[in-house]
Amino acid sequence: MSYIVALTGGIGSGKSTVANAFARLGVTLVDADVIARQVVEPATPALKALAEKFGRQILQPDGALNRSRLREIIFSDSAAKAWVNQLLHPAIQAETQRLIKDATTPYVLWVVPLLIENGLQTRANRVLVVDVNQDVQLARTVSRDGVSRQQAENIIAAQVPRQQRLDCADDIIDNNGGPETIEPRVASLHSHYLELAASATRQDINKNE
Repeated sequence: MSYIVALTGGIGSGKSTVANAFARLGVTLVDADVIARQVVEPATPALKALAEKFGRQILQPDGALNRSRLREIIFSDSAAKAWVNQLLHPAIQAETQRLIKDATTPYVLWVVPLLIENGLQTRANRVLVVDVNQDVQLARTVSRDGVSRQQAENIIAAQVPRQQRLDCADDIIDNNGGPETIEPRVASLHSHYLELAASATRQDINKNE
């Protein structure tokens, strides 16, 4: 199994920008959001279960999941949120493990927006946090997602506090600046992670000899 670097950060922090920079260096990405979308595609058991639980209101006319409607339901109902998590997390985790196991690169970048919220940080060898201040976070979220400032503030409030995320970090990318600041930092971390992955592989070989 590859060495695992978990990438996380609050909404609007620029996780995708950072992840794409690693991908350009040939690193395998395993993105929890992509997997989460795949497990609820039309005709999947998970989507059928969601429709049975919440009714056809959570489906688009074409049968796809109405994500915004489901978000509205679970945002205001903690029991519903817990039920959805219990349904989806095992399927997401199984597919995540399969992709990590099949990876052939020295390390995998596991992109998990809610890494700390779901207590998953211990499943990675290293945690990389993309960090921005809240004003930047709010501005980017409002601009990108077309939500109101109040809605953006509510989403941020529902995530773990910024300091708690930073306390879990092994490495931090400050993304308060422009995108041109990302590439050099990613290149430096890439070299570091290759060294860590090689060291971990040597240790595994020595254990098995």
